[in-house]
Amino acid sequence: MGRVIDLLKRIPIDLGQGAVAETTEGKQIALRLVPEGGGGRALDLGCRAGHQTRWLEAHGYTVTPVDVEKLFDRAEVVDANRQLPFPDDHFDLIWSSEVIEHLVDPGFSLAELRRVTKPGGHIILTTPNSYMVLFRLLALGGLTPERIQRADHLHFFDLDTIRTLAPDAEIYGYFPWMLVKRRLRLPGLIGALSPTFVLHIRPTE
Repeated sequence: MGRVIDLLKRIPIDLGQGAVAETTEGKQIALRLVPEGGGGRALDLGCRAGHQTRWLEAHGYTVTPVDVEKLFDRAEVVDANRQLPFPDDHFDLIWSSEVIEHLVDPGFSLAELRRVTKPGGHIILTTPNSYMVLFRLLALGGLTPERIQRADHLHFFDLDTIRTLAPDAEIYGYFPWMLVKRRLRLPGLIGALSPTFVLHIRPTE
């Protein structure tokens, strides 16, 4: 079974991870949500090797890259399971791609992201949709989300859990998974067809 999972992750079909992790349409949708012009403070939460930090800087943002381990030479080591070491209303933009599924209490961590974001700022997140139709079919054959996703994933979200976690978020997804992809905005289609949830949150206070 392990060999089957490894093979699936190498197939160049855009299911959000594997061979297309850095170019997946979910991440491209999220990048297109970043406001033009920049010029403000941004937090790259879960910066890993710094790809999005450099992208945000190229678009005019002053970026604070953080991660739970220092894979990027400029990263600050921060545990997003704890209170963030930043003041209230500090950032204009928070970028966090494929992070919240790793956190012990995503609700607590999202409240912290809201706390450090300026009113009217932007929180842009991506996370796997573990129960879209293809993954449900794979689960019938024993390939459950717990088996095909990374071993350090603690949460496996569906549309209902995402809505509960962030009821004020605009939620986006995409379909099909190869060739020309279309952005989805209807929640029912996103929940059924998109392998990725893209969340855009605008804190108001």
